[in-house]
Amino acid sequence: MITSITGAATQGFAVGGAPASSSAANGRLGSSESQIGREEGFGAVFERLALESFDTLKNGEAAAISGVRGTMATQEVVGAVIAAEHALQTAIAVRDKVVSAYLEISRMAI
Repeated sequence: MITSITGAATQGFAVGGAPASSSAANGRLGSSESQIGREEGFGAVFERLALESFDTLKNGEAAAISGVRGTMATQEVVGAVIAAEHALQTAIAVRDKVVSAYLEISRMAI
């Protein structure tokens, strides 16, 4: 297990720690592994996750309204509300980490 993790972590680097060319790295990676994180930067990944969280919150709210109206089963409403709660808790945790990192950076000596 450790060797597979180490091998996967170093596949994109040539000897000496320099990044290998993208064609050489893609040749060594499987098709599913080469697509993970290669096309998207941090901002794009963060934006996609934020939009998915917003969609989950909207679905939870819509499910709650449908549950009050009686047009959706209780189990489905509970599932959607729990998913929305998890998305909200994740967003709050990420926000707290970003604020913490910002405060840590602002305390650094120049």
